[in-house]
Amino acid sequence: MTTLSAHHDIADLYPTRGTSEVATPRVDPVVWSPPGARGPIRESDLAGFERDGFLAIEELIGPDEIGTYQAELNRLISDPEIKADERSIVEKKSQDVRSVFEVHKLSEVFANLVRDERIVGRARQILGSDVYVHQSRINVKPGFGASGFYWHSDFETWHAEDGLANMRTVSVSIALTENYDTNGGLMIMPGSHKTFLGCAGETPEDNYKKSLQMQDAGIPSDEALTKFADAHGIKLFTGKAGSATWFDCNAMHGSGDNITPYPRSNVFIVFNSVENTAVEPFAAPVRRPEFIGARDFTPVK
Repeated sequence: MTTLSAHHDIADLYPTRGTSEVATPRVDPVVWSPPGARGPIRESDLAGFERDGFLAIEELIGPDEIGTYQAELNRLISDPEIKADERSIVEKKSQDVRSVFEVHKLSEVFANLVRDERIVGRARQILGSDVYVHQSRINVKPGFGASGFYWHSDFETWHAEDGLANMRTVSVSIALTENYDTNGGLMIMPGSHKTFLGCAGETPEDNYKKSLQMQDAGIPSDEALTKFADAHGIKLFTGKAGSATWFDCNAMHGSGDNITPYPRSNVFIVFNSVENTAVEPFAAPVRRPEFIGARDFTPVK
């Protein structure tokens, strides 16, 4: 059953933020391009992405290039002006920069990475169209206590608070430091992308100000997460700097705290289809700021 959002007359295929949790089967494709479509991803890997909701690549960025991106990340997080910018999220305890959003607009180095055919070409192949950047950021998880990200589906937030109607969005997380099995790496429940979990509870106004540091609205219940984990298992991603994980917008994922001495940093880019541009939020009083959910739908060229 679909409903109409109070904000517009587009059918809401994935209701969320209501009085109770609701599981809805996915009605959108996972891979949108037709079989045999040209692109950098092999057919067997596309089939794995369709099945599991993710694709791990051991070396997306070569060792001769990675230093450039590491240096740019360090430049951005050490710049006082950027730390004071609303696009930067700061750890409460340490006052260290946790994330910097819209890095493809703040940095020509990361803008060039977004346009790299190894990156945008894979996004086009998965989504079957031209794409634009819905969100970009660098995540910094320094050692000795940096906090993690609790279990969630990105699409639940992007649908509820940004107005993405369909699951035609893909993310890539590129490691800029080595991801060990101990320093708070990405975890995904394989196959969880086939079911949308609508969360309970209304969206507070200006929810993004809190959620970017510690998410509250849009969090699944312990019972639902246990069912998902029992059904799908949990995959932890490790890899050297330059490795990458592509994952579907509806994959249930999270990461733990980093209490090791070894930092875990990555650049995170979200590509959305130009045929799935954002409308009004489906379950929030107002849109989030554009540096979090883009309203510039210019295709990446």
